Amino acid sequence: MQAIMQIFLARNNVQAGPYTLEQLNIMLASGEVLLDDLIWHEGLDQWQRVGNLTNNQTVYRINNVPTSDVNDSIVNNVTIFPENNANNAQGDKSVSLDRLYGKPERSKDSSKNAKMDMTANRHQTPHHNVSLNKSALNKSSKDKVVGDLVLAPIMSRILATAINGLLYILAIIPLVLALTKMDVDYSKFQNIQNMDVAYQYSMTLMESLPSSTLMMSQVMVFGLFALQLIFITLRGQSLGKLLTGIRVVDQTTHRLPSFTKLVGMRTLFLFIIYNLLFSFTSFLGFVIVAIHYYMAAKSPENIGWHDKLAKTLVVKAASSQLVKEPKIK
Repeated sequence: MQAIMQIFLARNNVQAGPYTLEQLNIMLASGEVLLDDLIWHEGLDQWQRVGNLTNNQTVYRINNVPTSDVNDSIVNNVTIFPENNANNAQGDKSVSLDRLYGKPERSKDSSKNAKMDMTANRHQTPHHNVSLNKSALNKSSKDKVVGDLVLAPIMSRILATAINGLLYILAIIPLVLALTKMDVDYSKFQNIQNMDVAYQYSMTLMESLPSSTLMMSQVMVFGLFALQLIFITLRGQSLGKLLTGIRVVDQTTHRLPSFTKLVGMRTLFLFIIYNLLFSFTSFLGFVIVAIHYYMAAKSPENIGWHDKLAKTLVVKAASSQLVKEPKIK
């Protein structure tokens, strides 16, 4: 007679289990177990992301995997909670799924009454422990966590913005160098009430520039803009965010936002706003940027006005965020 397969789960350096395949699928369907959680059972040589084994579906089908007893050598270094010492005297080292996943624990009486709740049999066995690779979690104790996401630190976001600004400056250097050799009347750009004058004056300056310099600047600026657009559309990352390891995701799905949110709201719309602000006065543009990051720093989810506008989050980049959710038929 074959033993029932024992499946172990882990999150936040804590292990829970064993569960049966049926219990796992119930927890996957209810959302209590996430695709980014870790899983191990006999037949796997190491801990793996749940979504990697389920092909990012909310059901796990085990094919051609032996169902022998669990190998003790696979897991070690368990997290034990002090209040479990009373249970340890009776040989029970259980950790509830509520505790494991950071939810308020229910009383024992209420747990007994919940006959249909699968958490009644979700334990951690005393001899099968877990050691999680820090790179798999990709977070530190100082990081803010929302569900299965690790929020991007504010300083990483500021650095990404600074990198994008630096790239833009590098792209317009030929134009800037050419303008420094000309006698430019900057006061005409500061008259907000007379934009026609500023526009006509800028056109006059452009016509005065050598055609080779103007073409080089246009190629560099539009090339940079096209490259940024490609990375934002495909990866949710500007070049600055790519270099700092952060990404924009949808607040609801925790995956790449829609094209409208990414390109329409967070890219083109903001690009137009900031170009207008900096064209009026550079001081005003920096103030709006500062307000955005101040709001993000005070928000529990690091949400600034950019994020409120597009309903997005900026998080530490993970490959799972690029996986498209299956369409509901």
